[in-house]
Amino acid sequence: MNIRRLASSQSDFADQMDQLLAWEAVSDASVQGTVTEIVNRVRTEGDSAVIEYTNRFDRMSVESMAELELNQAQLQEALDGLDEDTRSALLAASERVRAYHDRQKQDSWQYQESDGTVLGQKVTPMDRVGIYVPGGKAAYPSSVLMNAIPAHVAGVDEIIMVVPTPDGELNQLVLAAAAAAGVSRVFTVGGAQAVAALAYGTATVPKVDKIVGPGNIYVATAKRMVFGAVGIDMIAGPSEILVVCDGQTDPDWIAMDLFSQAEHDEDAQSILVSMDAEFLDRVQASIERLLPTMERQEIIRTSLEDRGALILAQDQKDAVEIINRIAPEHLELSVEDPQAWLPEIRHAGAIFMGRYTAEALGDYCAGPNHVLPTSGTARFSSPLGVYDFQKRSSLIMCSADGASELGKVASVLARGEFLTAHARSAEYRIKN
Repeated sequence: MNIRRLASSQSDFADQMDQLLAWEAVSDASVQGTVTEIVNRVRTEGDSAVIEYTNRFDRMSVESMAELELNQAQLQEALDGLDEDTRSALLAASERVRAYHDRQKQDSWQYQESDGTVLGQKVTPMDRVGIYVPGGKAAYPSSVLMNAIPAHVAGVDEIIMVVPTPDGELNQLVLAAAAAAGVSRVFTVGGAQAVAALAYGTATVPKVDKIVGPGNIYVATAKRMVFGAVGIDMIAGPSEILVVCDGQTDPDWIAMDLFSQAEHDEDAQSILVSMDAEFLDRVQASIERLLPTMERQEIIRTSLEDRGALILAQDQKDAVEIINRIAPEHLELSVEDPQAWLPEIRHAGAIFMGRYTAEALGDYCAGPNHVLPTSGTARFSSPLGVYDFQKRSSLIMCSADGASELGKVASVLARGEFLTAHARSAEYRIKN
């Protein structure tokens, strides 16, 4: 297998890294045109457009929206119908995700100044959110848990889930996850038409305040288009992993960790950084030996050859610089003392520390959210969390003395901006 090999000492390393990390997620004109038509029709025609597009794209033959909604009894039946091991695993993951996100809850606060002025912040959950869950051949119950549970913990009143069901095939594990996560309503609708229905509302699908969850390029384009009418979590790129290893971890473990992201799709990115050139060779050998055993070996091969890399760093400081340059979605620190690395790491979506902490554990059951910033956006973005489903309102209550003193300051600044009404409004409260 031809995996790119780089060394930070080479003169063109910066250019090579730019090429390696380059990713353009913008839709082409054809996708944009299709999505624009779908969104506009759903916005103006509502349920009839949703039904038409669902029948066309998911090979369905429904006549009413009632046929596209599942009730709570169906969700609970799916959960109860799982075999014992699967149900136990799903509930254990749900409990861990909930316990972690419980710690993220923010409370309102206030403080009083010496003159009696009160300042503070009021934290309020959103009223209603929508979560998009991919459907079809793929089954992502973990996506249900990671998107719905933080909203539930935040106190959101109503969580609306949309999930496509091509050919009418329901995935019972996804529905069971919806029951475990506290989803309020489920519509078996997907694609841009589902995003538009959530964003603008129809006679049947309620309008939400925010849309979260992964999807294909049509879903991502629709989310970008409706942003402003509703909030969105992010426009996610392909999945990524950056593994940094000191050469002391079993190379088979590292190879499989790289595979774990590469198997998502051909555009996924898996990168290994090590300060040990011989270890890179050993991992390469593990990759060659283990790849034929993988069910999705062709996807993994394409991903590693097109977007993967094995990078030789000079030392720990150099490796940290590479980490911060990449700002990876998932960062594995497979080193002896990962805690010692943390102070210098500025940009990463999630950091998996130590040789035993496989990224896959974070995907399903560790507890922290697996919805993470991709394509270098960890430089300014954070994992999905309870805070994404809460709003913050500033609180200001001036005493007479406080208004008088603040009014003097505001008056000067307002007149400096030639906003006379602002100045006089403040000046009315100044004590003579």
